[in-house]
Amino acid sequence: MQLLSLGTSWRGRVAARAGLMRTACSWWMALVAVLLGWAGLLCATPAHAGVMNRELMEKAFPSPLIVGEKDRDLPVWPILKQDATSTPVIAYVFESIDLAPIPGFSGTPYNLLVAITTKGEFMDVRVLSQHEPVFLDGLGEGPMHRFVDQYKGLSLKQNIKIGSNLNSGGKAGSANVYIDGVAKATASVRILNQSLLAASLKVARAKMGYAEGRDPDLVAHLRPDVFESMGWDEMVKAGLITRKTFRNRDVEAAFKGTVGEGLDEQGTRRGDDSFVDVYFAYLNVPSVGRNLLTPAGWKFMQSRLEEGDHALLLVASGRYSMLGEDFVRGAVPDRLTLQQQNLPLEIRDLDLDVDLKLPPSLRSAEWRAFRVIAPAGLDPAQALNFNLHVTRSKGQIYPERVTRALGFDAQLPAKYFEAASSNDKTWRTSWRTRVGEVALLAIGLGVLAWALRNQLWLSQNPRRLAFFRTGYLLFTVAFIGWYAQGQLSIVNITALVQAVMAGRNLDFFLYDPMTVSLWAFVAITFFVWGRGTFCGWLCPFGALQELVSKVVKPLRLPQWRISERADAQLKKIKYAVLAAIVVTACVSVPWTDRLVEVEPFKTSITLVFARDWPFVAWAGGLLALSAFVYKGYCRYLCPLGAGMAIFGRLRRFDWIARRTECGTPCQRCRNDCAYKAIPKSGDINYNECFQCLDCVAIFQSEQLCVPLIAMNRKAARQIPIAAAVEKETVAPVQG
Repeated sequence: MQLLSLGTSWRGRVAARAGLMRTACSWWMALVAVLLGWAGLLCATPAHAGVMNRELMEKAFPSPLIVGEKDRDLPVWPILKQDATSTPVIAYVFESIDLAPIPGFSGTPYNLLVAITTKGEFMDVRVLSQHEPVFLDGLGEGPMHRFVDQYKGLSLKQNIKIGSNLNSGGKAGSANVYIDGVAKATASVRILNQSLLAASLKVARAKMGYAEGRDPDLVAHLRPDVFESMGWDEMVKAGLITRKTFRNRDVEAAFKGTVGEGLDEQGTRRGDDSFVDVYFAYLNVPSVGRNLLTPAGWKFMQSRLEEGDHALLLVASGRYSMLGEDFVRGAVPDRLTLQQQNLPLEIRDLDLDVDLKLPPSLRSAEWRAFRVIAPAGLDPAQALNFNLHVTRSKGQIYPERVTRALGFDAQLPAKYFEAASSNDKTWRTSWRTRVGEVALLAIGLGVLAWALRNQLWLSQNPRRLAFFRTGYLLFTVAFIGWYAQGQLSIVNITALVQAVMAGRNLDFFLYDPMTVSLWAFVAITFFVWGRGTFCGWLCPFGALQELVSKVVKPLRLPQWRISERADAQLKKIKYAVLAAIVVTACVSVPWTDRLVEVEPFKTSITLVFARDWPFVAWAGGLLALSAFVYKGYCRYLCPLGAGMAIFGRLRRFDWIARRTECGTPCQRCRNDCAYKAIPKSGDINYNECFQCLDCVAIFQSEQLCVPLIAMNRKAARQIPIAAAVEKETVAPVQG
């Protein structure tokens, strides 16, 4: 009865704790989601950290090129070239860190020297500085430089994507172009690509007519599959054609109080008459273009547009010309301007020589189709704001001129476009292309959460526990580590420190879905199970050490016995290493790059030992050490493990079952614990526990648990009283 009561008691306590853990998991998952969302809202403050001066620029771009004066407002150097008697600007040079300081995985941005021609083509791209762990004494900078070389000759008008080089035969004319990535550095090259394109678009929009619109991959797109046969009036009714009438009195009102007031006699005399009627439509919307153009004209217009370009039709009827007498075909009109969300968009005459089906009342009207190029970022989902400029002058010799803008808006109905669904230049692509890996990781994490929640069932059978643990460690090394490159690292912490110190955005972490997913799961487990969930189950290098120990176990290698006192002192080393790295991260990026090499993760997991011999020797030596000192690196040196132990103090539950006899007098679990995470008291030191569940298996074993063995023996010695009484009752009567 005493044994039954004790067993029921601890099982009840464990069940209650499991219920609390499930509730806490739900709350902490919500909390972590809120914290991650808050972190994503942190804004970056651009830092003008460029290193190039005139002397360095002239060395980089020697004669016959001429380096002009650096722009005062935008950190850009014009590059000129002698052409007969003139020296036109042929390119603009800038440093990416001045315009798009996107942090890499070290928390420090790339600094790229970029030269783009006045046509938006990449003339040169060089890496001035970088602190990416995978390119520092890892793969080396060679693969990175070969990656960067692929941009030369490409254009900002193209949609540059990282992937299979499908367009290698026709990069120059392709709307979409693919460049080769770098194996084992997928996230790092995506950050480089984003830095390069973001900085280049800023310069192109400021200097080359790529108006300050949105990123082309963040705008809505016209639906090519929506077509309805309609006439002019039906298109007006459907909202596809916008009409705006400016009367003479409207123009006079605009010039009121200026020197231009009253200069138009006809306008003053006949105020209600039309000054100009303006009609607008998206000509590349099928329900507009295919109804207003002949099939041949529609096909011809499509051939004149690059992917993402827009053709805007403007028709004007009245006594004022929207183009003016000086208008040149193929040029930007002087009298018409376009804005969207207060940002200018350049419109240029498409010089479309086709027949246009206009109603009889507009047969004599002037019309032009204007193009807005894709890099300008025109968004069909947002209203367009047009201005028709009217200029009046007073005086003969030195006339005084005044210009007023007549504004009108146009909005495309929602059924003719689809909202933006992705951004191929940012971290979203990483998640979309790795959805399978993230899904498999999620399944693996779910299995681990189930196993830890059902630790009693799992460890009831030692063979079952050993089989499950070995299998999961292999999954961690092979899939999470070597295949998916999901090794969490102290570099993640130093990157966070350096980004926060510099006031930079934290969304660079999102370029690596595996890292984000693992950190999110580990953050939750801090509150539920503590530090050991990652260190004992999800760390690929830790798993590799344990597998090495299992492989060499049959060799019966001598194990170095470390006293309890020495073990306690050695475990403090990892906290000192962590402190040194974090402090250094606050003051010196180069020294941080050196100190983080105490971790063998990059060598053994990221690069699979394909590295210079000193790094391979360090990683191999630590693995060899684990054959004699069980997971010695994890216990004594690992700075990430120290950080995990600190955050593991957030644990809310003592979830590993213990008996009152544990520690006093029983020391079985303490003696068997390879991590020395059980002190003499018999309690679990969760800060050092790696959650191998061996002590839980002992706790339930009737062959290994000393208190359980003693209770079973005591129960066996009890006299079966009921059976003895029954035996006396049926004893034969002596005759």
